[in-house]
This record gives sequence, structure tokens and C-alpha cells, in this order.
Amino acid sequence: MRNQFRVVDFIVDFLCRQDVGHVFGVGGANIEDLYDAMRHAESGPLGVVAKHEFSAATMADGYHRASQRIPVIAATSGAGAMNLVPGIAELRASFVPALVLIGQPPTSLDGHGSFQETSGLAGSIDAERLFGEIAVHCVRVDDPESITESLPRALAAAMDPAAPGPAVLLLPKDVQQAVLPAWDAPGPPELAASALSSAAERDRAVGLLRSAVERQGVVVVAGEAVARADARPQLARLVEALGARVAVAPDAKDVFDDRDPRHLGIAGVIGTADVQEALEQASAVVLAGTRLPQMAGAGLHDHLKGSPVVCLDPRPPFLEPHEDLVRLTGPLADEMTVLTEELTAEKELMARKESMARNAPDETPGAARQELRAPAAGAAPPPPDLSPPGPLDMRTAATVVGAALPAGATVVSDAGNTGATVIHHVGVPVDGRFIVAMGMGGMGHSFGAGIGAAFATGRRTCVFAGDGAFFMHGMEVHTAVEHQLPVTFVIFNNNSHGMCHTREQLFFSGDYTYNLFRPARIGEGAAAMFPGLDAVTATTADELRTALARAEATGSPSLICVETDPTEMPPFRPFQQHAMAVGKSRPINQGVVPG
Repeated sequence: MRNQFRVVDFIVDFLCRQDVGHVFGVGGANIEDLYDAMRHAESGPLGVVAKHEFSAATMADGYHRASQRIPVIAATSGAGAMNLVPGIAELRASFVPALVLIGQPPTSLDGHGSFQETSGLAGSIDAERLFGEIAVHCVRVDDPESITESLPRALAAAMDPAAPGPAVLLLPKDVQQAVLPAWDAPGPPELAASALSSAAERDRAVGLLRSAVERQGVVVVAGEAVARADARPQLARLVEALGARVAVAPDAKDVFDDRDPRHLGIAGVIGTADVQEALEQASAVVLAGTRLPQMAGAGLHDHLKGSPVVCLDPRPPFLEPHEDLVRLTGPLADEMTVLTEELTAEKELMARKESMARNAPDETPGAARQELRAPAAGAAPPPPDLSPPGPLDMRTAATVVGAALPAGATVVSDAGNTGATVIHHVGVPVDGRFIVAMGMGGMGHSFGAGIGAAFATGRRTCVFAGDGAFFMHGMEVHTAVEHQLPVTFVIFNNNSHGMCHTREQLFFSGDYTYNLFRPARIGEGAAAMFPGLDAVTATTADELRTALARAEATGSPSLICVETDPTEMPPFRPFQQHAMAVGKSRPINQGVVPG
């Protein structure tokens, strides 16, 4: 039992009081004191050691997206800190809150050429300036006693409702080891309060939407902020009040039930022509928790210049201001609730007036709502669960895996052709989550994110990644094995960087490639590398189902490799449009499930 308490002991005590359950990172000399404090705390968080600091950051990412719990990252100085940069950049770009604790060499060595120095002195890299650019908040703690203020302030900055993101504390080793005097028990961080929009702006929004509802063509584009605010019920009620159809941003696939007949599909570059047409023909567009960035709004920005648009988001949308653009900038869940109440009250009043004018029995508000919520004609039914014989393509494999996922599961998709396929052909499990990183879009993100999601929920997580992503960060499978997490890694192996190869074929001559590789046996290799890991290669739909059922029955990690064709065209609209426009026949395989 210690009778002296260090700065790191205060940090761990603070994390415990915030109900932090896990700290993701990689150890090292200048962060080991923090790990020591976690080990000796009575109820300290679990330190999860990743294989690479980038994956520690993506574990934190998936941890939060799956549960809204606050994640913490810990890494050492030098290369350890630098390896965090792309992961922190994704957190920042995707507005994911995280507390990032980075060790530094002792202050006594600053400016004297210490190993891994990033003090900014004597020509060294300035870590505070570097992380200040990619984080929402960055402070170097040089005074040990200031930790009692700087730590809660950093967490508050990370959790800022208007602009959450990663907050970084740089902690020199001697500061971490310094003994603190007695301190008051740290409380929760003080978060900035945000006010609702003015009544005048809300009245404008109600007026625009009331007129649009009468023309029966409102479309809601729901974004990632709905997930971040855990405002799915509020979104569903707003959609019902508007009688609207719903498109979701690619990184917000799970915010609206994709089994609901009002669900249109994915908006933006990854979306379909049908969704684009519905948005272009809408009587009004509601942006709920999205600024309509390129991946969610490509092709829409010019069309919406003069159309009625209501944006519910504290951040300004990527649209030019115009007379019929109304912004409601308060807390998203609250703004949707109040707007729904006013629309519903207006609708009930109109229904009563119409009933009195006809001298007929009063229609119930529920009936009025039911009429408005009727799905649009031609809504696409879910694809049939077909089991074609022969080799698997990405679409077939994705459909088979999606059908086998249990309720409550989390789906994590990586980038590239795999991601484009999975986002269309794998539905969101009942009560489950769907995670994809669209901020920086880094390959290999899914491995850490899937592990973080499994730590957060304790439920089955299914990671979809291509072989390119696997070779970048697939060794995080080791972390899943070490902790016996219920993660199924599905690897689509086309022995290529698939999307890069597709671009070579479509946009260039197609008579060369940098992106096709010699065959690799990922399933067999993983089985040999990790004894006890259920790792197989599935060549048919039945083999894939068998492997999935075995993984679910054991509750342990598993890896399933599916060999696919690098010429398979993913459901990525720019590729499909270009191929049709120029009449190119490559790639010829679109992965269509035979009937």
C-alpha cells in the first residue's frame, strides 16, 4: 500500500471516478508509470496493449461508437506518439471524443538532445504544436500540481457537445512520478451548456416543413451526429411527424432502422441512383446530424442551393447560405424533440380544423400520422437470401454473413471495395451497431475498432476487411486472441489493393497495375500463427455459414478468409457511372448473386 500518491495515481483515480473501464495503448519507458498506477489501483481500468499505437486509437474509436462510453488512449514518447497521429486524426475528423495521454522524456533533459525529445527546444519536434493541430485540445503538463485542473479540463474539451474530439495531455516522465499533496476528490468534467435555437428560427423551420409535408416529399438525411448524441429515438419520432423518407450518411448506417419501409438507403458517393433521385425530387430536405460532406452529399450541393433545407446541427453545413436554408444549432436530441412537438401540434390542429369544416367525425392524430408515414411506392424489398453454388464473390459473402449475424452484434467495415460492398449488402443487426470510419478513411481501421467495440459491449463483433487492410493492421487479431474477445474477422482476399486496381482499370489505360500481388493464404497463415484461433478459408456459402455458426457457438475470436476476384466491381457509384459512360468492360464482374 502506497503512502505517497503520484500524479499518475491521481490520473487513475480520476479515470475511475469517470467510470472509465479501459485504457488502450502501447507501453514504453515514458508511459510505464501510468500502467503501474493502473495495476495498483483498487478498481483501476484495464490496460489493453495493442500491437501498434494507430490501432490503440482505433480501439478507442470503436469503443466509443459502439457504446458512447469515453475512451482513453495511452502511449509513450517518440515513435509511439508519432504512430498515434493518423488515429487521432480520424477521431478529430469524425468528432469522436477521447482522452489521449502521451508520455514525454523528463523535463530536465529538454533541449539537451534527449532520446525521443519533442519539447520543441533545440530544433526538436514540438509535440504540443503538432498535436494541437490534430486534436481539439492539447496541453503539456510541466507543473505536477496543475494536473488536478488540466486533466478535468482536457476531458471536458473532448466531450464538448458542439465539437467533441480527441484531447491530448503531454506528460513528462518526471511529472508523472512527482508526489502530489492531498487533493480533493475529482468530480465529473464541467461541460459547456448549449442553448436551443431561437423560437423565430424554429418557426421558420416549421413553416418550411409544413409546406413541404403538404407536397408529401420530405427526405431526411441522417448523419453521424445522431449516433454520437444517441438520438435515434428522437430521429424516429421526427421522421414519423414529417411522414418523411430517410437516407443515411455512410458513417451513420445504424441511426435509422434499415428494415423500416421509409428507409431509402445510403446517401452520397457510396449511395445509389435511387437515393440521389429521391433527394433531388424532395419537397424539402432535413439534415439531421450531418453537415453533408462530400461522401454524404456528392452531387447534391448545387441542387440544394435553392431548395428548402432545415439543418439540425451546431456545425454549419457545407451548403451556400440561401433564403430557404434554416439552421437549428442547439443540442441535436433536444432540437429534434422540440421540432417534432411543434410539427405534431400543428398537424393535430390542422386535422381538427379540417374535421370541423367537413362536419365529420374527428380524425385521430395517429391516423394522420399513419397516412403521412406510408412508404413511397417502389421501396426496394430486402434482397433474398440466396446460396449460389461455386466460388464466392464479395456481394454473396457479405449477404451470407449479414444474414447470420445475431441480434445486438456490431458490424465494423474497413475501407475500399470491401467497405463499399459491405455498407450496401450487410444490414444492421437488430439492436446492433454499424461502424465505418469516413473521416480519414484509413485502411486497417476496422481491426482496432472491432476490438474496441467488443470490449465496450461484450457482444459479437464482425469485422470486414480486405487483404490490403489485413496486411496493414491485421496483427491486432493477436489482441483479440489474448483477451478471447467475441470478434469474427472476415477477410475478403483478392490479393490486391482492390479499389486502387479498379481505378487503374477504369480511369487509366488498364494495361498495367501496381496493385495486384502474389497469392497469400491468410486463413491458413492465421491458423498457424495463432494456435487456438478458429481460422479457415471459406470457398462456398455453406462453408461460410458453417464457420460463422461455429464462431458464434464458441464466443471466441475467429477469422474467415474468403477468396474473391480483384475484377469485381464494387457498388460505388462513380465507378459504375464512369464504366457506363466510357463503355469500358473492365472490371466485368459486379458480384451479382445468381437467381
